Amino acid sequence: MKKKSDPRHLARQKIVQELFSYSFLKKQNQDFSSETQKIIKNLDKVDPKIEKAAPEFPVNRLNKIDLAILRLAIFELLISKKEPFRVIIDEAIELSKEFGSENSPKFVNGTLGTIIKNLKFKIRN
Repeated sequence: MKKKSDPRHLARQKIVQELFSYSFLKKQNQDFSSETQKIIKNLDKVDPKIEKAAPEFPVNRLNKIDLAILRLAIFELLISKKEPFRVIIDEAIELSKEFGSENSPKFVNGTLGTIIKNLKFKIRN
């Protein structure tokens, strides 16, 4: 079992906190890490994936912490591709348990699961 002190987990916690902050600021901040800056620059690719996977929850009305977690996970899944998708989803669920509401893990898992299914469908076709 992984530990909460894992450097990768700690780095993701920081990114989620910065993305959460960004959702209120709506402007880039030089205090954000370079990884967070990369995610912010790619929101035009990330946010439509959220809206397609969870159409009943528009991005502007989503819980801000769930949005931050999803943005990080989708960036990792579709753009940085440094980890296997199962690791990314597991980490997103852990972050949602840590920071989100009691419904967050289920929502994050369902949304990311839908995105993975859509990716696998496109790869096969």
